Amino acid sequence: MGIKVGVFFGGRSAEHEVSVISGIQALHSFDRAKYDVVPVYITKDGYMYVGDGVGKIEEYRNIPALLKKSVRVTGVRDNGRFLLVRYPMKFFGSPVYSAIDVAFPIVHGTNVEDGALQGYFRTMSVPFVGSDVTASALGMDKHATKAILKYNGIPVLDCIRVPMKPFFKNTKSIISEIEEKIPYPVMVKPLNLGSSIGIKKAQNAEELEEGLEAVFQYTGEALAERAVPNLMEINCAVLGDTESAMASECEEPISASDFLNYSDKYVAGSKAGGKGMSSAKRKIPADISAEMRDKIRDLALRTFHALGCCGVARVDFLIDTKSGDIWVNEINTIPGSLSFYLWSHVGLSYTQLLNRLVELAMKRERENASLSYSFDINLLADFAPTGLKNGAKAG
Repeated sequence: MGIKVGVFFGGRSAEHEVSVISGIQALHSFDRAKYDVVPVYITKDGYMYVGDGVGKIEEYRNIPALLKKSVRVTGVRDNGRFLLVRYPMKFFGSPVYSAIDVAFPIVHGTNVEDGALQGYFRTMSVPFVGSDVTASALGMDKHATKAILKYNGIPVLDCIRVPMKPFFKNTKSIISEIEEKIPYPVMVKPLNLGSSIGIKKAQNAEELEEGLEAVFQYTGEALAERAVPNLMEINCAVLGDTESAMASECEEPISASDFLNYSDKYVAGSKAGGKGMSSAKRKIPADISAEMRDKIRDLALRTFHALGCCGVARVDFLIDTKSGDIWVNEINTIPGSLSFYLWSHVGLSYTQLLNRLVELAMKRERENASLSYSFDINLLADFAPTGLKNGAKAG
């Protein structure tokens, strides 16, 4: 029997459908001689389902029908193992659907990629693939990412953070503040979403206000930053951990507009057979100089290490082709399709990529197991039932 890997996808996120595509792509590329793979679908309500249909992309054309013939489960820690237990439990038969040796979250967006699901696995003491809680949370927060990268001497565009409630209370003053600090055109984007959801380019105050209002349909905070002239977007993935990592080939995603949007990434992919990011239009290798390629790959590695990432991540760059200036735009700690198409260009197959990701998760678990989580002192022995130290008086 191989290592039991639970592949978790879906979740309460605006990028739910993208996660389903990425998760099911991965299911078909595992080395089945080495791993027993259990697909686990997380609904938009946060419920977990397993079953024969969960790993089949065609079943997601009718999700209510899929759920009716699937099994709802919940996670339980028992005797050092993580169990997927049927919910509600039945009077007859085993309540355990499957045991999981390692969790493999292939999720995108808030409530899942941002450290929330990782925190659940960490609390349940389940080895899991990818960045840990802190790096996941930082990577999802574009403002925090910029602050850390800037501190580490990595180039990023200055930005203004715009919370939703103050914006609607003082719209004109916030628009004026942005105009004072950032010249038009201004890019407006959600603080904590990926997949290019909600990104707008504003040429004037009216478009800026409309763009911010559009962002606030998806999230409670927005970012405003200047648009890069003569724009070229380049992506580069990184694989490894804090000890060592390697950079992939660089890609240039091709946009139908003057910046890459959700439609460019995924709608075109769905028309090409539901292949997601792997079928989006792109140039691999990117049409850049060897010097530029080396610089981008170095910056990608520095970004990965500065944020304390693990597993695979994709770093997205903005380039002014006239000046040659480069800025890190964002990091995706669980990139669409796990960026497997970038690794094949440096001799790493999708199956090898998945193997390496599981190995990294198990390595981190061994390292964590060597840490101490208790002190050689019974601090609670001297406390009375009231919660006060014996002999102490209340109030």
